[in-house]
Formats: sequence, C-alpha cells, structure tokens
Amino acid sequence: MATADNEQNMTSQVNHVRHVLAVASGKGGVGKSLMSAMAAVELARRGLKAGIMDADITGPSIPRLFGLTARPESSMVGIIPPETATGIKIISMNLFLDNSGQPVIWRGPLLTSAIKQFWTDVAWGDLDVLIVDLPPGTADVPLTAFQSLPVDGILMVTTPQELASMIVEKAAGLAKQMHKPILGIVENMAMVTCPHCGEVFELFGPSHAEELADHIGAPVLARLPIDSTVTALADTGHVEDIQMSAFAPVTEALAEYVATVPPVVAAPARTDAATESCQSCSGDSGDC
Repeated sequence: MATADNEQNMTSQVNHVRHVLAVASGKGGVGKSLMSAMAAVELARRGLKAGIMDADITGPSIPRLFGLTARPESSMVGIIPPETATGIKIISMNLFLDNSGQPVIWRGPLLTSAIKQFWTDVAWGDLDVLIVDLPPGTADVPLTAFQSLPVDGILMVTTPQELASMIVEKAAGLAKQMHKPILGIVENMAMVTCPHCGEVFELFGPSHAEELADHIGAPVLARLPIDSTVTALADTGHVEDIQMSAFAPVTEALAEYVATVPPVVAAPARTDAATESCQSCSGDSGDC
C-alpha cells in the first residue's frame, strides 16, 4: 500500500512545472479570477501547457468560470486535476465540495495546508505555466503561496478607484518583501462604452494605474473595459470563448516571460512547515 510520502515522491517524479505565475491584488472584487482564467486561456491558445491553482480556498470561482464540475480523482501518483475543454488543468476547493455554494469555514492552518497540498500532492504533470489565483489580503494564504511555491512572477490587478490602488500597493509591498518580481499591472473595469451612442465613460472615475505603476515600479500592461459579453460568458462557464483585444498586451508580456526566463523549478517538493519562516521577519519576531 502506498503511503502519503511515497505518493508525494511519485508526484514529484511526474511533475515538471516550468513557471509559477501568481495573480494578486490585495483587494477583493477587482477580477483576479477572471484575469487568471483569461491568462491561462490565452497562453493555452499559443500552444503552452497551462494549469490554474485556485488558491482562494474560501471563495473559489475558477471552476464556475470554466463550467467545470468534475471531482479530482486520486491515483498512485497523486491527485489528478480535471481538465477544461481546451486542456487547462484546474485544482480548486470547490471541486471537492458536494455543493458549490457550501462554505469552507476554516482557520489559517487549514487554509495554508490546503495550498501546500495543492502544490505537492497534485499530479500537475508537464506544465509550461501554472497560474495561481490568490485571494485578497496579505495574510496567511498569499504568504504561504509565496513561501511554499516557487512563484517567479506576479500580475497585479486593480480597478480605477484610488482606494483600490492603495490596497494593491500593500500586496505589492508583500511581493517585494518576498522578493517576487511584479511583471505588470492590469486595470480592470476601466471604462464602459455606451451601446447606443458609442461614448466611453469612466464609470468608476479616472484611472490611477500610472500612479500605482510609479509607486510599485511595474508597467501598466492593459486597461480593460467593462464588457457585458465577457460577463455573460464568464457567468455561464464559457470563459474559454472570450475574445478581448484589450487583453493582448497582457498575453504578450506573459508569453514573452515564459519563453525567455529560465524555468524556476523541475518538480514540486514537500515543504516542512515546522522549518518554514517568513523572509521578512526570519521567523524570530513572532509577528507571523
């Protein structure tokens, strides 16, 4: 009979993940999950092998975007992630629940343990890029993701409001303390076009993306519109059918990064939680 350690060893033998890119914000409701999904879809369209780790354990939405309901299966080499219609591998807490509306009422230790297991115990196989959809905030889950996963690039998502920029700057501060490069900024919901007259409105006020870019030292890759077609496709599980020309610069930046930057990891390895410490405090201050 295979033990948990043996299973993890077999998982590490079959997994070859070349890049781990996180989608973060610090702020909730800015569209991180949609950006994660669209990034994976666009990279897959370019022939790259992509996967998504839905790290928002208590508020997972990735399966809904893809219309995915298949439960992950166990095997001798680890947990087998379901695949979308275009072959994107997905792992999400919602795929383990009997009811997608069932709440996950967990404290920090269980949340962080799930993130580690999504990395070490899932048979991701051969991937060019794993997209990690992070939850809001700068606490347990994002910190664990940056410590336990070899994240080598971050896409920051914001909206035009100055309040959103302030919170995103906090998330960028965490990334910098953890020595994770920020590849760029996407400003979502930047404008809307009137379907009758064609006038463009900045529904949430003027953009603060360039100011944010100056503060965190990362380029603005795109300002995306509010599009009812995109909303409808996402709500009905057809995110793979979305076509948005404004997202093209994001795809270009991520594809170039994956193509030109050397891979950071050959295979996931189990992390000993007892020896793990925050790089910003060395585990000695008690702040973590």
